[in-house]
Amino acid sequence: MSDPQRVVVLAHEKFPDRAKTATGVLKYADYDVVAVLDRDNPGTSASDHRRDLPDVPIVSSMADAPDADALLVGIAPIGGGFDETWRDDVRTALERGCDIIAGLHYFLNDDEEFAALADEYGCDINDVRKPHDDIGVAQGTAADVDAEVVLTVGTDCSVGKMTATLELVEAARERGIDAGFIPTGQTGIMIAGWGNPVDRVVSDFTAGSVEEMILEKGDEYDVLFVEGQGSITHPAYSAVTCGILHGAMADKLILCHESSRDAIHGYEDFALPELSEYVSLYENLAAPVHETDVVGGALNTSKIDDDDEAAAAVEAFADELGAPAVDPVRFDTGAFIDEVF
Repeated sequence: MSDPQRVVVLAHEKFPDRAKTATGVLKYADYDVVAVLDRDNPGTSASDHRRDLPDVPIVSSMADAPDADALLVGIAPIGGGFDETWRDDVRTALERGCDIIAGLHYFLNDDEEFAALADEYGCDINDVRKPHDDIGVAQGTAADVDAEVVLTVGTDCSVGKMTATLELVEAARERGIDAGFIPTGQTGIMIAGWGNPVDRVVSDFTAGSVEEMILEKGDEYDVLFVEGQGSITHPAYSAVTCGILHGAMADKLILCHESSRDAIHGYEDFALPELSEYVSLYENLAAPVHETDVVGGALNTSKIDDDDEAAAAVEAFADELGAPAVDPVRFDTGAFIDEVF
């Protein structure tokens, strides 16, 4: 096996709380991350800012980073745009012969300067959010696969659905379950090395893009964990949530929530409904296509410092949900897997 690719991760002014692509790659991807770019925190380490991250140095610019094979854009802002303050870092990376990995709606391959530099220095630009051309409408066949399909759904965006999905896959495998991961977003695709960027496909093809992946992997595993996106109540992202829900035809749903969240992230005028409303919304919306149940919950307690308080929050979440719950990052997930699967 070849050595993992040496990668620098760009996360300016957003690290760690608003750079979920960066933190996801640091925790789960098979890269050798040699530096994080964050002009706000040079001279520190990723582990100084979050205890579950590795000891990777933070530097202020690509010019200060060690030699690497690629620069990975570790931020996916609302709307997926490119911040012009990143241009010098991307330019420097290309001039040093580094490939670029990006998950923006702004495709760096379409940027004239970057495309010319990539050609000049023999670099590849991988826009992972660019879907392939052959995705079509769903045929309603995802339920035909041999695997049990489990989908993470959320009370909001950025509550930890991807993290919960990956942690559940790992915990299931440790329990002897042959589990697979279905990535639906840019970070999951970077980690898994494959997948469809569901929020970038034509609306008519959203469900089809999920179905395609399940049909591809559904007979290889006993359980497939599908990475959810957005929330059914989100004023901007509900469409992709519904598309994944119907395309996946999931047998079970895991409701993900962040312990301190009481309003929609970035849309704070919109309050979160009660958890019981989410259960009804997801189950009722899925039912005409494929009946399913919310069988458990994943609570993100990263904003709670004390472990006992976090455990109490998980217990309260489970009581309100009426189903088993866990923080799969903070606490052992084995008992949750045994109870739910």
